[in-house]
Amino acid sequence: MSPIELTAEHPGILRVATYNIHKGVQGLGPARRLEIHNLGLAVEQLDADIVCLQEVRKMNHKEAAYFKRWPRVPQAEYLAPEGYAAVYRTNAYTRHGEHGNALLTRWPVVGHQHEDISDHRFEQRGLLHVEVEVQGRCVHAIVVHLGLIPGSRVRQVERLQRFIAREVPMGAPLVVAGDFNDWGLQIKHMLAGFGLYEYDDAPQAFTYPARLPLVQLDHVYVRGLTPLSLQVPRGRIWWRMSDHLPLIAEFRL
Repeated sequence: MSPIELTAEHPGILRVATYNIHKGVQGLGPARRLEIHNLGLAVEQLDADIVCLQEVRKMNHKEAAYFKRWPRVPQAEYLAPEGYAAVYRTNAYTRHGEHGNALLTRWPVVGHQHEDISDHRFEQRGLLHVEVEVQGRCVHAIVVHLGLIPGSRVRQVERLQRFIAREVPMGAPLVVAGDFNDWGLQIKHMLAGFGLYEYDDAPQAFTYPARLPLVQLDHVYVRGLTPLSLQVPRGRIWWRMSDHLPLIAEFRL
């Protein structure tokens, strides 16, 4: 279905999903299994205008040698449904490859950039900023994957705030989505301090751990858009693919 057909079917509605895909592999050691092919089908089922992905591999020579069906293209390109554009930028360089954040969109990409927000040398983190033209309007989307240490997350949100002030016009619709690695209220209150809010009426939108979700680590915050709904797909087919469940949010433009 083309963007024009979707506009007619859902006028003024923006559907955004965020998903930490755990690099397309589940399990450890010899028991680990390749899930990237199932994730490709899953991303298509999300039926989102914008899909924000974390822990996406551009390449990994070790895993490519281990798994016979390892895709020949970077994971962001492989996961993009037909008709979607894929934007990827690396956060972390490892011995065998690199991984980072990605954004898939059924709407035209106007521009994109990346900023390193690493807080210390043990965790390489970054944010991906993509401008998308949705129904004739420029929507700014930022994909984040914050650190594991509480103090790091606070400093990274402060850097996010400075980035938004510098790069995103005040009146432009803005989406900030990803894995925040935080289940308290401090980050939520910090984001509200510079105008970012999420849908708050969904009971228990828990996304982690996928098999028995107890906390919500994944969020979709917006500015200049009206939150309408929030949902988390559940079931065995979802918790087998990653240690996180995807989160789907809808907004009115």
